[in-house]
Amino acid sequence: MARPVRAPNFCPCRASKGGARHACRPSGATLGTIVAMASKHWIAGVVIAAAAGMGAWVYSGAGQTAAPQSTFVLLDGSKQTTADLKGKVTLVNFWATSCTTCVAEMPEIVATHQKFQSQGFETLAVAMSYDPPSYVVNFADSRKLPFKVALDNTGAVARAWGDVQLTPTTYIVNKRGDIVKRYVGAPDFAELHRLIEKLLAEA
Repeated sequence: MARPVRAPNFCPCRASKGGARHACRPSGATLGTIVAMASKHWIAGVVIAAAAGMGAWVYSGAGQTAAPQSTFVLLDGSKQTTADLKGKVTLVNFWATSCTTCVAEMPEIVATHQKFQSQGFETLAVAMSYDPPSYVVNFADSRKLPFKVALDNTGAVARAWGDVQLTPTTYIVNKRGDIVKRYVGAPDFAELHRLIEKLLAEA
């Protein structure tokens, strides 16, 4: 019998039924298990570009979709809306402090932000509803995250953005406010940088 193919760098973190924090075990999930867990949450019409050697599954629709109208509550208590993102290329990352892949990819997200921020690039990290705010604040402070971090205490933002259940899930939004690409799992950052450069060059 053929052995199941494992999905590398893929972290199927989600809240348990009781809302408890759930630790990631990316090495223990088979590709088949992940498909069963995530299939009901996928948006109809997307094309899955996945291979055993990829760290993330990439979703690209036939046409671009406008980013959902959401209000993000930042750690300092201020608020930012989706409309505020227009005019910039934005990376919106859904993550949790309990997700090992989220934590492992965070230095790359920081490096990406620092590389492109002077060119009109924005990063917004949205902590999942089951992540205790004190954990999120401590993580952001101790890692000195240079970008905006939002708390999604009610889960409303995650629901609006396609009912996000798996972390990390990352969206790339263009200057017009359209979602260009969605990554589930850690993206190929070299490919991501090329995409960001292309979007920044657009009028």
